[in-house]
Amino acid sequence: MKPMTVLTVVGARPQFIKAAAVSRAIRRCHREVLIHTGQHYDANMSDVFFGELDLPQPDEHLGIGSGTQAEQTGRMLAAIEPAIERHRPDVVLVYGDTNSTLAGALAAAKLGVPVAHVEAGLRSWNRRMAEEINRVVTDRLSQFLFCPSDAALANLRNEGITAGVHLVGDVMADVLRLMLSNGHHRSPLAGELGLDPGRYLPATILRAENTDDPMRLSALVESLGSTGEPVVFPVHPRTRKALDRERIVMPANVRTIDPIGYVDVLALAKSARLVATDSGGLQKEAYWLGVPCVTLRDETEWVETVDVGWNRVVGADPARIRAALDAGLKWPTAHPPLYGDGRAAERIVEILNEL
Repeated sequence: MKPMTVLTVVGARPQFIKAAAVSRAIRRCHREVLIHTGQHYDANMSDVFFGELDLPQPDEHLGIGSGTQAEQTGRMLAAIEPAIERHRPDVVLVYGDTNSTLAGALAAAKLGVPVAHVEAGLRSWNRRMAEEINRVVTDRLSQFLFCPSDAALANLRNEGITAGVHLVGDVMADVLRLMLSNGHHRSPLAGELGLDPGRYLPATILRAENTDDPMRLSALVESLGSTGEPVVFPVHPRTRKALDRERIVMPANVRTIDPIGYVDVLALAKSARLVATDSGGLQKEAYWLGVPCVTLRDETEWVETVDVGWNRVVGADPARIRAALDAGLKWPTAHPPLYGDGRAAERIVEILNEL
C-alpha cells in the first residue's frame, strides 16, 4: 500500500473531537495535513480540545474568525484553495456540517481532488438551517460518504446517492470509548460547582435558531429556571452576546460558566439526572452514557435516540420543556447499541486505502 496525503479541514469544536479519532488512525500509515480554519477561535472552544484529545497541532491555521455565513465561507474557500495546491493531497477530508465543511469540500471539488465526508447523510429536513445546506451540498460533492447510521444511509439512498457510500458508525463513539477506557472522563468540575450526582442538569444553547431569536432564547432560559434544581449552563460566545444584547436575566437556579473542554462535558453529563441541549454531539454522548436527553430544537438529525425513547425533542415551548424535565418522568431502561462499535475511524482509513 502506497502512503497517501490526506488534507483534513477542521474549524469548529465538534470537528476537533471527531478528528481526534480519525487523525490517529490516518497517521499510522499515511501523511495528514491538518488545516484549522479558525471558525472557532476562542481558546475554550479550540485550543483546549487539542490538548485534551491529543490532537496534533494544525499544520496551518487560517485565522478566518467570525462573520456572516457568506463572508466566513468565502474567506475560508479563498484560503483553503491555495493550501490544497501547496500540499497536493490525494483526498480532502471534511467533518459534519459547518461552514468549514462546505468550504473544504468546495475548494477540493473545484480543484478535482476527491472529497471524503465524515458524518454524511444526516438530515434535519429544515432548509432554514445553514447546517442543513452545508451537509446537503457537501454530500453531493463527495466521492467518499461515511455514514454514522442506517438512517443516514437511507437518506442518501432516497436522494439517489449510492456511489461511494459506506456505513462506518460514528467516530464520536471512538473518542468516547477511548476517553472512558483511559479514565479521561473524570473531572473535579462538578465538585467545584457543589453539584450532587443525579441532582442537576447540564444545559447548552448554541444553535443560531435559538440564539438569534430573542423570544425563543428567553423562553428557553425561563424554562430552565422552572426546574428548581441546579442547572449548569456553559455559555457559547455567540449565546453570551445574545443574552447580553437582549438583557436576559438568568433564573436563580441557572449557573452560567465559560465554555468547557471535552473532559468536563463528559464528566458533567455522566453524573447528571438528564441533559438539556441543542447540540447534536451531546445528544449522542448522553445516550452512550445512559443519561436521558431533552433536545431544545424542533427536530434532530439523531432520530435513533428519539426512536428508542432516550431523547425527547421539545423545541422552545415552555410547557413541553417543563414536562420533559419533570423529575418524576419515567425514562426507558433498555439501551440498545446505536452508531457502531467505536471503530469507525479504522473503517474510514481502510476504505480510503482504496485510493
